[in-house]
Amino acid sequence: MTRISLPDLAFAAFLVALGALAFVLAADLQVGRAGSMGPGYVPRGLALLLMLIGAGMGARALLAVHRPLPGVAWRPLLLIGASVALFAVLLPVAGLALTSVAVVICAGFAATDVRLGENAVLGVGLAAFAVALFVAGLGLPIRVWPW
Repeated sequence: MTRISLPDLAFAAFLVALGALAFVLAADLQVGRAGSMGPGYVPRGLALLLMLIGAGMGARALLAVHRPLPGVAWRPLLLIGASVALFAVLLPVAGLALTSVAVVICAGFAATDVRLGENAVLGVGLAAFAVALFVAGLGLPIRVWPW
């Protein structure tokens, strides 16, 4: 039996890959010096830090207690993704208030112990908060209702 924590190793590999991608994307930016930072100084530094954290997590995963990769929970994955797509599709058509309620109800079904009434109340509360914040507070030109 191996002593590798596969979930930790997989996440470590993800962090290293993400840091490497960020480092490559920032390759064209001037780095500069600590006293005179260029636009690529912070992105490259953060990318290196991300890769170092990933390498540290990977080393720790190699010495940890064996844990297999967990199974994929398809219901939450699909319904949360569907709620994001629903937001993109409904916002221009239905307005912010109805879209917020629909998104909360759709995402709420990702849980196995969903209660439609609680989700509806939460959706109405989120819709009121979103309208108050984005339309009334910030003055963004977002349609509130479909009419």
